[in-house]
Amino acid sequence: MLGTQAQAASLDGSQLSLAWAVPFVGILLSIAIWPLAGPHFWHHHFGKVAAGWALLFLLPFAVVFGPGAALAGLVHALLAEYVPFILLLTALFTVSGGIYIRGNLKGSPLLNTAMLAIGGVLASFMGTTGASMLLIRPLIRANDNRARNAHVVIFFIFVVSNIGGSLTPLGDPPLFLGFLKGVSFFWTLGHIIPETLLLTVVLLALFFALDSFFYRHEGAARPDPTPDTESFGFDGAINFALLAVVVGLVLMSGVWQPGVVFDVMGTEVGLPGLVRDLGLIAVTVVSLVLTPRAVHERNQFSWGPMQEVAKLFAGIFLTIIPVIAMLQAGVNGPFGAVVRAVTGSDGQPVPAMYFWATGTLSAFLDNAPTYLVFFNTAGGDAQQLMGPLASTLAAISAGSVFMGAITYIGNAPNLMVKAIAEDRGVRMPSFFGYMAWSVGILVPLFIVLTLVFFR
Repeated sequence: MLGTQAQAASLDGSQLSLAWAVPFVGILLSIAIWPLAGPHFWHHHFGKVAAGWALLFLLPFAVVFGPGAALAGLVHALLAEYVPFILLLTALFTVSGGIYIRGNLKGSPLLNTAMLAIGGVLASFMGTTGASMLLIRPLIRANDNRARNAHVVIFFIFVVSNIGGSLTPLGDPPLFLGFLKGVSFFWTLGHIIPETLLLTVVLLALFFALDSFFYRHEGAARPDPTPDTESFGFDGAINFALLAVVVGLVLMSGVWQPGVVFDVMGTEVGLPGLVRDLGLIAVTVVSLVLTPRAVHERNQFSWGPMQEVAKLFAGIFLTIIPVIAMLQAGVNGPFGAVVRAVTGSDGQPVPAMYFWATGTLSAFLDNAPTYLVFFNTAGGDAQQLMGPLASTLAAISAGSVFMGAITYIGNAPNLMVKAIAEDRGVRMPSFFGYMAWSVGILVPLFIVLTLVFFR
């Protein structure tokens, strides 16, 4: 994700027109509309649609700025952001998919709420992607005989795939990028834990009440399509050790600074990042080799969800480049009104506005590059932001993580969880249908957070 920031910085966003944002808006609208308007077409051609929007950006870019600049931009997007991003997600997806939680789990309101709470805690230590991939399958399996189960996955996305990852740099990509920029590892734990606890407790209470209502009014349960009478336990437990290796590799890439850098067509590839990425490939291969085939079969493990995320985010990473550049141009760019809105008349940042601006854009632009944009808009000095401007950094951190839950594309695990749930027969809401849930439930809670913490 950091590469998006660097690539955008090479463009003068103040000289770009809003027309350069059309491919990015187009791919977002495609993700929102096609699954509803043409599900069969989308299922078979979403990769072609993403490639089409990417080319609609890249080819005009080559004409205007030259083929060399376009090729350098493509290489930069691949090496500095997309490849590391996908390798990390693939490793977490593979390792988590190699752990099978067995046992006679039955989707009662109490058990479902407990699983959401456990996932919320795990998310800050093994990442929202890792926690989501570990728990979404057993949660779906526990509820696969219930008439209503989409709400379980929706709240799972709220709590586990987003809000739970707010306490450490391991939890969510925006916070890891802040760590790389100089924010202390435990800073977020010390500064936004009250916001996280309030939001999580209220959401778990709301979920328990809603799930209890549905549970009481469903009548006789359908026959369980996945009867399971085994004792509770874990198969493929070697993957827990591999998860620890993934965490170690990511941390290593942030703290080890040997100063060795390779230049690939103008893109700097540091040795720590290269070691991390090779390590992630090794972890993925080791997991596939050591995980018994029966575990993958029981988990109904398939590459479909990962392929969807990989293809769609390839288009997103390319088309977002000019959008970030325009945001970085500040008050002189096409999005100058956004920058002016987060600054008070005294020239000081307004935490409430940073919370909503960062959060709103994170819901649609992907939260990691958005975090970096507003981190730099607020000055970009980690020591200053952790000190006198601590409330502003807290607002940026909370907004980028919390509001990634507003849409399916706000955070990578959202789309993966949706794809897995639909693959298992859960009738998930459309893009806008999901937003009806998220806006109706989360936005009022965000307003409360603003009044309590970010005034």
